[in-house]
Amino acid sequence: MEAENKTEITEFVLLGLSQTREVQLVLFFLFLLFYVIVLPVNILIILTVRGDPQLDSPMYFFLANLAFLDICYCSITPPKMLADFFSQQKTISSRSCIAQLFFLHFLGGAEIFLLIAMAFDRYVAICKPLHYATLMRKMLCWVLVGTAWAGGFTHSIIQVAFVVHLPFCGPNELDNFFCDVTQVIKLACTNTYILEFIMFVNSGLVILICFILLLISYGVLLIRLKTGISRGKSKAASTCTTHIIIVFVMFGPAIYIYCRPFCSLPLDKVVAVFHTVIFPLMNPMIYTLRNREILSAMKRLLLQYFLGRGK
Repeated sequence: MEAENKTEITEFVLLGLSQTREVQLVLFFLFLLFYVIVLPVNILIILTVRGDPQLDSPMYFFLANLAFLDICYCSITPPKMLADFFSQQKTISSRSCIAQLFFLHFLGGAEIFLLIAMAFDRYVAICKPLHYATLMRKMLCWVLVGTAWAGGFTHSIIQVAFVVHLPFCGPNELDNFFCDVTQVIKLACTNTYILEFIMFVNSGLVILICFILLLISYGVLLIRLKTGISRGKSKAASTCTTHIIIVFVMFGPAIYIYCRPFCSLPLDKVVAVFHTVIFPLMNPMIYTLRNREILSAMKRLLLQYFLGRGK
């Protein structure tokens, strides 16, 4: 192998979002402010769904799981990114890099499969309304969530199984603020053409197929609602529209990153920030801001909390 006579590297250098000190400080405070505001809202969504009996339905159960997944997803790269803003040597060990890569694809894959479960829930609610309570029992909801996690784990472990055995002997600079397969694989000192194709199928092709299937399914549901007659047609259409927005927010950056050859483009860092930092925490909020029931439940929860403290 080409790496036999070379020293294998044990850490990678993260070039980050900017090399300018002033820009780094501005970005630090912007991201920190974003987290201080948005992260508690996602936690509040979970507490509201769990604590309000009126939200005891599969739709809100999946929403709480989506918020939990997004909180976990946004705990992988941003903490180190914020710490690196004040670090001279922005390095990450090879093991930590692989771990970061694993959890990114594990949680990202689980979220994609969870969105499919949410689409199935809307299908049953709209197309089989009389059988909804019978079909969408709590046990099935847990099975769907468990399947989403298992699917994400399977997807991620395939990525890691290939990457972990690659020889890295330099250079070791990653032009980003985190480790991802699209950049790490390019640093391997061996031919990775076949491996890149496998990664494209495992990530890019799967993401694209899921995206198309979700758009088709929600398109069919919207047509069904438009032509059908039902009391809650307006609310169901609004819910489907919200799901479509979340699908675009989730899949747009992922398609840009994984559905093309593994090469660097000028917008890569910007898209990476939205994909790993901004959009995940915004997904549950988009849903919440368009749903009066959960907004009312959140107000009740906050009112009870502050009244309880005031006594």
